[in-house]
Amino acid sequence: MKVIGTGFGRTGTMSLKIALEKLGLGPCYHMKEIISRPSHIKIWYNRSRGDNINWDRIFGEFESAVDFPVSLFYEELINKFPDAKFILTVRDFDSWYASTTNTIYKVPTLLPHWFKMIAYPIRIFIEMQINLIWVGLFKNNFSDKDFTRKVYYEHIENVKKTIPNDRLLIYRVNEGWGPLCEFLDVDVPESIPFPKVNDTAEMLRKFALIRSLPYLFILFLVGISVLLLQLI
Repeated sequence: MKVIGTGFGRTGTMSLKIALEKLGLGPCYHMKEIISRPSHIKIWYNRSRGDNINWDRIFGEFESAVDFPVSLFYEELINKFPDAKFILTVRDFDSWYASTTNTIYKVPTLLPHWFKMIAYPIRIFIEMQINLIWVGLFKNNFSDKDFTRKVYYEHIENVKKTIPNDRLLIYRVNEGWGPLCEFLDVDVPESIPFPKVNDTAEMLRKFALIRSLPYLFILFLVGISVLLLQLI
């Protein structure tokens, strides 16, 4: 593991993931990697309930990692990977809070309870997020903006106190390639624009697709029922 992000989700972590991969520091672990790996969902779910985590198993094929939930465990990871560099992505609090409120904070309520109960991986993925982020980090009080502001800035200060200056970059993704490449001691990619992805509008389009899953499931069951009736 060469590079680890300590910034909260919605601070440009997906853009940073893609940037690191373009710089040859990938594949980069991100929340989206967990979604596509049921075994990882279970590992993180168990961690959210107090179990230890096998970092070598999680990161086996990866060169870097960013985003929730990895960014919550930088104190463990700084000792586990003594040669790794750390990047703290930050953005204006008010814009971050608005973006988070309108996107990932809504994930636990996107799907009806009945669907989550029959879709076990989805259910424990959501419970893992609740346990680690909305309860563990924000103490089930994210809707209190002043409280969340305090948590946000305390995290930044704790990261700065914990990680030595020569291993830490405090970074806004709108700064582009320059500071990132200088910190990582790599050349700036020629003719490749810095990635800018996963803005609020894009996330909301994805959420609309997620909300359609229960209805697609019902249509699938109806289709199977009709087919079986025709065969009888």
